[in-house]
Amino acid sequence: MDYTLHKDFSEIKEQEWNEFLKGAVTDTPFQRYEYQSAWWAHRGGGEWRNAQLVLISARENDKLIGFAPLFIEEYDGRKALLLNGSIEISDYLDVIVRPDDHARFLSGLLDFLASNLADNWSALDWYNLPDDSPTLAAFKAEAAQRGWTYHEEVYRPTPRIALNGGFDEYLSRIDKKQRHEIRRKLRRAAESGRVNFTIVPKDADIEPELESFFHLMIQEPNKALFLKDVMRHQMSHAIRSAHEYGYLWLAFLEVDGVKAAASLNFDYNNKLWGYNSGVSREYMELSPGWVLMAKVIEWCCENGRHEFDFMRGDEEYKYRFGGVNKYVMRARLTR
Repeated sequence: MDYTLHKDFSEIKEQEWNEFLKGAVTDTPFQRYEYQSAWWAHRGGGEWRNAQLVLISARENDKLIGFAPLFIEEYDGRKALLLNGSIEISDYLDVIVRPDDHARFLSGLLDFLASNLADNWSALDWYNLPDDSPTLAAFKAEAAQRGWTYHEEVYRPTPRIALNGGFDEYLSRIDKKQRHEIRRKLRRAAESGRVNFTIVPKDADIEPELESFFHLMIQEPNKALFLKDVMRHQMSHAIRSAHEYGYLWLAFLEVDGVKAAASLNFDYNNKLWGYNSGVSREYMELSPGWVLMAKVIEWCCENGRHEFDFMRGDEEYKYRFGGVNKYVMRARLTR
């Protein structure tokens, strides 16, 4: 297997990357070419200022075997190789390789990194690996074989709602008290005659919708602190790319014609991935955040989406809506 170190994303064909991702061991919006290249362009919204790109592809007899989008930076007291997209704004990450080739691709990748970049790193520190990724077991096996140290830990919960029927079927599976609460709030919103649920069309001009979304997002103080200019540029780039490629799913709840809540998701692989949200504090008597979340789940049920993924975080509302924990992991190999 031949490994190639690339200087930039422009050296790799976008269509080849995205087509190959469809059969990879992990296939998420955060691994698509447009997201990965946008993340690198802004270094994660300024999260990494001295990162060195380590973008690797592998081929065998001219056949593509996999991609390993990485970068090197001083982290946690050592020079580490991290997955491109680490850590804060990319909920799921992994190498991009098909299941049948995964073990040998990863073993060859470690050989390549140890031989060609030996002086530049002492650890691989990979965050946001799905808890069912074969990379975890492969890392552990490689560490034992090479005499390296392996450490694995749960990094964050990623609650999800399995959906396999209508909205009433979904409601029947959640806590009785929460079921009544959701129905009560939906009924109150409907009876008010003031509330309207809208989904931004695929062909809409995304710029004014982005402004509305960010305006609602920063109503929460912690999100306002998070959304510095460089992070706003980062997120805007990623959201525009998702819109361009047709998997952005953005909805608003309007009260008296004013956008009162926003839900920004990725509609990808027949599920919705809940990326971020925002709620105005001016209409709390109508519970716009709760009503919008219920409407989003109802839309999933009506349109055959098999899951709503809340992604990282253990906020209480996720469990009140029936979220069941999966996890993303941190795996570290130290030489």
